[in-house]
Amino acid sequence: MNTEQLQAFVRVAREGRLTVAARQLGVSQSGLTRQLQALEGELGVRLLVRTPGGAVLTEAGERFLPHARRALDALAVGTAQLGELTTTPGGAVSLGTLRTVSAYLLPELARGFKHRYPEVLLKLSEGMHDALEARVADGELDMCIVSLPLRRVELVEQKLWEEEFVLAVPKGHRLSRLGRPVALTEAVEETWVVMPGMTGTSALEVASETRGIQPRISVEMDSAEGMRRMVEQGLGVALLPALMARDHAARGFEVVSLSKGGPRRQVALVHRGEEYLTAAARALKLFIIDTLRRSGTQSQTGPR
Repeated sequence: MNTEQLQAFVRVAREGRLTVAARQLGVSQSGLTRQLQALEGELGVRLLVRTPGGAVLTEAGERFLPHARRALDALAVGTAQLGELTTTPGGAVSLGTLRTVSAYLLPELARGFKHRYPEVLLKLSEGMHDALEARVADGELDMCIVSLPLRRVELVEQKLWEEEFVLAVPKGHRLSRLGRPVALTEAVEETWVVMPGMTGTSALEVASETRGIQPRISVEMDSAEGMRRMVEQGLGVALLPALMARDHAARGFEVVSLSKGGPRRQVALVHRGEEYLTAAARALKLFIIDTLRRSGTQSQTGPR
């Protein structure tokens, strides 16, 4: 039994499909199958059954899964503690972020971190909230940056900043000509560009219900950057986190502030606990917190 076999089993158990697990682990599906078969052969039981709907855990698999996770956790803690023996961080560190954060925050952070720690391999990825939390919980990522609240109680959060949502509108839009903050209920009759599951979209639904109307959706996107580009093309208005609107003057849209009581979000750095962090992961965590503090991003009003 080896680490790769345990990782293969835990990943398939989480994803439910061998093709997805193999792609995430960077191995072929046949290679993943061989690892699972070798593990089952050593244990003498079937752990998974393949069905048309995906891979399903057997009773033996259900019983073995928490032990496999604990074994991988113990290995991660041991590796992290060995990293404490050196004063110079090395190796690799992995960080996942929401798409509403990565393009607007990571480039500057990555440049500064690599300048200070050139020997550390920085692995960055984007994803949706639930997927990022799951990858951290499973040890696939060292940390992630997501909005609060967390779904998984076993994870540890370090609040980074709180920010308001703003209304992004095409240039020359009537709301931008008002010259004042507007209540979200004033804007619900506009044509909208939305992203399902986003905090701003949920706030729009509540405001529309308050007015007793259905929001008029023009475009539905699966990325916040896509929403921004649709607004630039005049296809509607959108609710965006303030971080995404910092450069609006150089882009093809304008920003209208929302009056008091508008939607906000808290953004946090999330990990499994200090004992799981390698020297490189601790260095990245402290660098992110310190950089945001010095830049003024860690404020109650959000990124500037």
